Amino acid sequence: MAFAAAGRPSMTVVSLKVGTGDNSNSSVLRIGLSDGSLFSFKLPYLPVEFQDEAFFSPGRELSSVEEESCRFAAACYRTERAALRLVARAEQTCRGIAHKLELRGFAAACIQVVVAYLTDLEIINDERYAVLWLHARLARSAEAPRKLLAALRRRGIGSSAAGEALRTVLDVQTESALLQRYLKKKYPHDPKTDKFLKKHLKYEGFSPSVIERVWDEEEI
Repeated sequence: MAFAAAGRPSMTVVSLKVGTGDNSNSSVLRIGLSDGSLFSFKLPYLPVEFQDEAFFSPGRELSSVEEESCRFAAACYRTERAALRLVARAEQTCRGIAHKLELRGFAAACIQVVVAYLTDLEIINDERYAVLWLHARLARSAEAPRKLLAALRRRGIGSSAAGEALRTVLDVQTESALLQRYLKKKYPHDPKTDKFLKKHLKYEGFSPSVIERVWDEEEI
């Protein structure tokens, strides 16, 4: 009998099925090994050289590296299924879903691979999350752009994605309306009497052109 590493007998593929249950995805394989184990995995979670269904034909003996690659891919597939359940409930960020998966006991190596995979597929998209979050936040509060960016960063959104999302959401009209609401909330008196206010508003992230536009309005 051939042996794998450390005296352990090598595994032989006993059965192979493409797709699992109601999942007809051809990238999902269900494999049975000679030790009695039966598990499913996705080909994309394997090293490129193993990503061929024919590689796991029944009767083929797997090396220890090949077997461990299959078991790791199976662990990633279980992690992915948990991640997709979270995504089905609500939009997720990369950092947020990684933390939730960690709390559920999934291995860090699997989480890293799965989050990268789902990000490549745009199932997880930090900028999309940020845009949706900004729309919801602006509908119920009047906060300066600087504070909105800080809130996105605390949620794990990178500075580039957060900035791009804010630029997407805050067109001229939306930012003007936000600035008017912000002024009424923070400065119920006549804001034009504060000679330092424009400088402060720029610091808070409002664009100079929008500040001037609002300042030229008859009423703020």
